[in-house]
Amino acid sequence: MLLAAVMLSAGLGLRQPSNVDEERFLGVAWEMLQSGGWLIPHRAGEIYPDKPPLFMWAVGGLIKLGIAPTIALFLPALLAGVITTACLHDLGSRLWNRHIGMIAGLLFLATYQTYSILRAGQIDGFLLLWIAIGFYGMVRHLLLGPDWRWFYLACAAMGFGVISKGVGFLPALMLIPYAYAARREWNHVVRMPNETWAWALGLLVALAAICTWLLPVIIKITVSGDEASRAYLGEILLKQTAKRYADAWHHREPFWFFFTNVIPKNWLPLILALPWMAPAWRRQLAKKDGRYLVLLGWVVLVLIFFSLSSGKRKLYIYPAIPGLVLIMAPLVPWLLRRWFAQRPRGRKIFIGLTLFWFFAWFARGFIEPIKEGINPRQTLMASVAKATHSAELILTNWREGHWLYSRQPLVHFGVVAPNQVDKAAEWIRRHPDTFAMVRASELTRCFMPEKAKRVGDGDEEDWYLVQVDADNGQCHDATFAEQPPYRFAWKQPLD
Repeated sequence: MLLAAVMLSAGLGLRQPSNVDEERFLGVAWEMLQSGGWLIPHRAGEIYPDKPPLFMWAVGGLIKLGIAPTIALFLPALLAGVITTACLHDLGSRLWNRHIGMIAGLLFLATYQTYSILRAGQIDGFLLLWIAIGFYGMVRHLLLGPDWRWFYLACAAMGFGVISKGVGFLPALMLIPYAYAARREWNHVVRMPNETWAWALGLLVALAAICTWLLPVIIKITVSGDEASRAYLGEILLKQTAKRYADAWHHREPFWFFFTNVIPKNWLPLILALPWMAPAWRRQLAKKDGRYLVLLGWVVLVLIFFSLSSGKRKLYIYPAIPGLVLIMAPLVPWLLRRWFAQRPRGRKIFIGLTLFWFFAWFARGFIEPIKEGINPRQTLMASVAKATHSAELILTNWREGHWLYSRQPLVHFGVVAPNQVDKAAEWIRRHPDTFAMVRASELTRCFMPEKAKRVGDGDEEDWYLVQVDADNGQCHDATFAEQPPYRFAWKQPLD
């Protein structure tokens, strides 16, 4: 656990939000603290419907405890990494021995995807916390039990996982290979006949965890909700879950995407051992070892589950890693003996490469934030505030960093609203003291370039500030009066 904390926290305090996801989640948490509205997350005054709020609650809660925002954003994933390491060490020790438990923890920390996700301030790192607890509880119950207390804790963790990100139920897929193994009387699998009500209670526990957020939201919307909040409920319960899985509108990839574009790189160095592991797993399955069937079956089901969805991102399959390292760990001593029994020099080279691999990831934790420097959108918004004397600013076609690092009152028409520049032109005519921030690609359509002031964010992206004197009169929006704009200002801008 100490090794995990040291490896994953390298550079903590130097890191800044460096992509739109990190900017968005920190901004939503920061806005929750400002507005006091924790049940329904908002982004610059507009409801944020893409994800449940539990991760933002965690970040906001840490900030409220006095932790700096740019540290609080990364702590949930760090905690998840430490706890997952402990869970794998303990399960390996219980299923086999302490030596195997140590190997399982090291394999997890050695995996490339562990660093690409657990160093980031995103939901998927926090999701791993609930996946790991759910995974641990299920294994304790199905392979080392019966232990209904661990099963119910696993169900509660899956419920909290669902209100972190919809796929928090993934550990429940372990019940499928378990049911097969129990029916066929495989070894190392605990059979629990005539326990229908006890199993059903697990579903109620998971639903109770989900309702810690969902029930207050439903009550609030029923009692005092407006059209936007009612639409939010439908969006978060249906469109962002079932509909997004069945017919994703972005990140669309073919079925084999994870196997050809993600696993070969992101599961290094584990992937290098698969040519030897696959035959070894087959031999263990031939012996009817239920530990391998349940764990390997779960990994396969997780991969199939995400492969069947039309929308795919490389981080989706990361929850399968704990199961994968746990079925690889007991075979590592055999594999090392096979590789190096007659090659003592090869063993020394292997140990040297292993130490270098861990040291390189530790060093990268400091090198990356120094190399990246200050977030370019933070620099941009400071320049915009200076150029406009902190006057009211209209955002068009904006990204999360523009709102997160803003230092003046904002007006916008929604993140994905159409004709935003046209709406900005209409607003400027009615509010001549306002500035608008417009992309270079949209400038000449609605404004005169010679009367615009260029500002750059240092990220290969140019923006222009315009006022009413730059209006060319060519842009009009007939729907302007139908939807009032969102107005937002930070009480305390993020430094």
